[in-house]
Amino acid sequence: MKKLGFLVAMLSLTFSAGYAGDGNKKSDNTAEKGIQFTEASWAAILKKAKKENKIIFFDAYTTWCGPCKLLQKNVFTRADVAKVFNAKFINVKFDMESGEGPALAEKYPLEGYPTLFFIDGNGKIVQTLLGYQTPEKLIKAAKSIQKSPRTI
Repeated sequence: MKKLGFLVAMLSLTFSAGYAGDGNKKSDNTAEKGIQFTEASWAAILKKAKKENKIIFFDAYTTWCGPCKLLQKNVFTRADVAKVFNAKFINVKFDMESGEGPALAEKYPLEGYPTLFFIDGNGKIVQTLLGYQTPEKLIKAAKSIQKSPRTI
């Protein structure tokens, strides 16, 4: 009877450890599939956009914004979204209440959060999306911008 109890305990530990391990692997994969955001100064990002002839995808968010958190958790982490954005854009995000955020908020007017800008290498807004976007709407917007002729 003691051996059976020991066996049950060991199996429980094995399955628990295996389950926890799968959860960790899943989050690692999710992180790999998400949009890769560049961390640099705004001036460096503009310079990079010009050099690479790419549009900047700029997520203007705040730490207290619920829809901003949902975008980060449910949309930016999706593989289908990341595939489009990582290939075609320089992706950046700024907390509009800290660091360079307040200065950028003066340059790029905000009506609410999140505001998603598509900006060319000269700093000109190509398109603006306000509020939470579904993955499908965000991909559609990105693809429409890719088709637009632009001079950088």
